[in-house]
Amino acid sequence: MINVFQPTLGAAELDAVRDVFDSSWLGHGPRTRQFEREFAEHAGLTPERTIFITSATAGLFLAVELLGLGPGDEVVLPSISFVGAANAIAAAGARPVFCDVDPRTLNPTVADVERALTPATKAVIVLHYGGVPGDVAAIAELCRRRRLALVEDAACAVASTVDGRACGSFGDIAMWSFDAMKILVTGDGGMLHVRDDELARRAHRLAYHGLEHASGFSAAGKGVPHRWWELTVREYGRRVVGNDLTAAIGLVQLRRLPGFVARRREIAGTYDRLLADAEGVRLPPPVPDGQVSSHYFHWVQLDPAIRDQVAADLLDLGIYTTFRYAPLHRVPAYGGGGHLPGADEAARTTLLLPMHQGLTDADVRTVADSLRKSVDQRQAAAGG
Repeated sequence: MINVFQPTLGAAELDAVRDVFDSSWLGHGPRTRQFEREFAEHAGLTPERTIFITSATAGLFLAVELLGLGPGDEVVLPSISFVGAANAIAAAGARPVFCDVDPRTLNPTVADVERALTPATKAVIVLHYGGVPGDVAAIAELCRRRRLALVEDAACAVASTVDGRACGSFGDIAMWSFDAMKILVTGDGGMLHVRDDELARRAHRLAYHGLEHASGFSAAGKGVPHRWWELTVREYGRRVVGNDLTAAIGLVQLRRLPGFVARRREIAGTYDRLLADAEGVRLPPPVPDGQVSSHYFHWVQLDPAIRDQVAADLLDLGIYTTFRYAPLHRVPAYGGGGHLPGADEAARTTLLLPMHQGLTDADVRTVADSLRKSVDQRQAAAGG
């Protein structure tokens, strides 16, 4: 099977895990803090405000709590977005308000976001679709003017930039995903960054049971009372902190990340070259000048009458494709409905092709050739 997503792991990651085993310290510790520091340096962030957590979804739930969102509040987010963002909003009693997206880029424009704002809007969440930054700089400026919090769900954008500035650095709060299908993987895991110092300190507490100190061991001899095992709880939290075992994998992956992204860029270019003259296949728009994509997704757009049939043909040939993310304004749990033509068009036409750094040139040619053949056959059948 040629998978649509697939991590790249090897001896270096195994050696890092072995070192953690040998240290006898698997939990939140020195490697976690090192991963936070090195990731912060990678993204141009402040290490003290950067927290390794169990998932980007945990970061979304923390963001909603940190911003104090609840009943009567609205949060605008693109309909083509991951379900975790809408769940975090709705679980707090706030209302997710879905904005439209450009049907070709699948990212919201600043105009899409602005149309969805109401007096009840308290925050905006953006996703960088497939790793392409989109209008994040303009959306950030809009949020500043309107005094709205901006949350960047940078799950797809671990190496994406706008004019040299990392995605995730535009928002008040940002999170990245390192789950098993991402570019940089730790099995499960994510990184959270909080711009405001006090909110960042609160995020540290909420991520570990509301405790002022993560453990008695870390507090011993550091200015705390002589009974360092006693608890200081300011508010109710949970346990969503990362650990040294997964952080050790993340440190190796972070060092390999530039090579991963370079290979994905090559693959994207090869797909575009091989499919440039394919009738009935629309390629993704070029990445705008000044922007760098992580190339997490690579997609084509097909006639909706044949899109699902083409996906089935490819699966029969051992090529797994998919579509992400299903339009959330069509999910009854969030209220459903609404007229968002760009999101609906994108959901009917878009197909994600296999995209990961483990693909060989032969794999890419197989996918492109199989796609062309299936589209030709399905179009001929539909025309007949």
